[in-house]
Amino acid sequence: MSVETAVEATPAPAVTSENPVLRVPPAAPADAAAHFAASLAFHTDVSDVAAALATAATTGADLGFVLVDTRSTEAWEQGHVPGAVHLPTAQIPQLADAFLDRAVPVVVHCWGPGCNGATRAAYALASRGYQVKEMLGGIEYWIREGFGYETAEGAEQRAADPLTAPAGADDCGC
Repeated sequence: MSVETAVEATPAPAVTSENPVLRVPPAAPADAAAHFAASLAFHTDVSDVAAALATAATTGADLGFVLVDTRSTEAWEQGHVPGAVHLPTAQIPQLADAFLDRAVPVVVHCWGPGCNGATRAAYALASRGYQVKEMLGGIEYWIREGFGYETAEGAEQRAADPLTAPAGADDCGC
């Protein structure tokens, strides 16, 4: 079968509207459910990580995962999530086995949405047999949502950004 035939055999979705959102129609519900379920298997967010850390700290329960900050040492010292493990992306091949247990899921993060360091770290870890999720938003959204962090000097916290974290709310309601 030629490439031209293969392309012709898979028609493009019909244009259903001049509305730019609906030019390509939404996926069938079953396809959408499978896609979003898969996305949740790969990603978590700062609010869910913060809630899990708070519950573990309050109840003494096992966290069930290890949080890994994949940024540079300089970035780590500027601020990091309390309880996180520092494992820079470039050092994962040499150091992962010394810091992590393959039986414990790993949640990785880097600076924020504009950085793919956590994605590269997740790939490196998954390629080595670790169960891994990426924390969307990274340390940027952790701090923007008002969660505490540690620096080389000690504990820090900033007020939540009202555009990313509702004032007075323990969770965003998502």
